[in-house]
Amino acid sequence: MAIETGKTDEQKRGRQIALVIAGAGFAWILANILGTLLGVSHRFMALFDLAALAAFVWAIWMVVGLWRERKTHKD
Repeated sequence: MAIETGKTDEQKRGRQIALVIAGAGFAWILANILGTLLGVSHRFMALFDLAALAAFVWAIWMVVGLWRERKTHKD
């Protein structure tokens, strides 16, 4: 029983999506903490909220695409 070391394209896309989700969440939390400490206006902080929201929507879009591709190539 050989262990396969090569990563499939599907696994690479899954890892990329996971990194985007984790990175967006971490960046959003960090931006909120720094924005509060530095006294940044709420209007400017909303840009970070929108950027995080865009990253999460993109990740959901990619997860659905990955799921549909797996479902199509299942058989």
